[in-house]
Amino acid sequence: MSIKDNLNQIQQTIPSHVTLVAVSKTKPVEDLQEAYDAGMRDFGENKIQEMCDKYEVLPKDIRWHMIGHVQTNKVKYMAPFVHLIHGVDSLKLLKEINKQAEKNNRVIDVLLQVFIADEETKFGLDAEELNDILSNEIQNLPNVKVVGVMGMATFTDDENQIREEFKSLKQLFDQHQNNHPEMKVVSMGMSGDYQMAIEEGSTMVRIGSSIFGHRNYNI
Repeated sequence: MSIKDNLNQIQQTIPSHVTLVAVSKTKPVEDLQEAYDAGMRDFGENKIQEMCDKYEVLPKDIRWHMIGHVQTNKVKYMAPFVHLIHGVDSLKLLKEINKQAEKNNRVIDVLLQVFIADEETKFGLDAEELNDILSNEIQNLPNVKVVGVMGMATFTDDENQIREEFKSLKQLFDQHQNNHPEMKVVSMGMSGDYQMAIEEGSTMVRIGSSIFGHRNYNI
């Protein structure tokens, strides 16, 4: 099936209030252009250099999502154009985004990454750190706008565990949304578990291989 067919099939399974981010990391520009021609505008990359290279040559109305772990020294390269930074997992990183956004006369939208998985390899804030940033720190960072939270479930076949982890992220979001009505995004769910994530309250899903096919990491 073509990328267009894959996209159409997936979009039929996603409610209108949920944003689909096409995870285009490692994929050639031609594949992104094909998805763009099929109506896709939100693309997710996990390496800043690759995202910058693609930004240069692809249509300028694309909304670029940085979905990978972000190193503070690389923020400046994407600050002029990035649409949403998903994996903000420290106050240090938040401050750097604010600094680079100010230099570019922008307010950059971010998601705070919450640690919900039972895995040491995942990044994220705990509930206390999330609360501290939202209650105390964010008012000192005028060039950053926290528009929601994101989390990645444990890589496991145990659907109950995944569902509970998604539930815990949605509960944290609900706790804070009263005081922060600008928070609208709960980003959770990928190719394998996005339908379950939507059932548990996700408003943004990141899907790659189901759109573009499997990745070749040996390129």
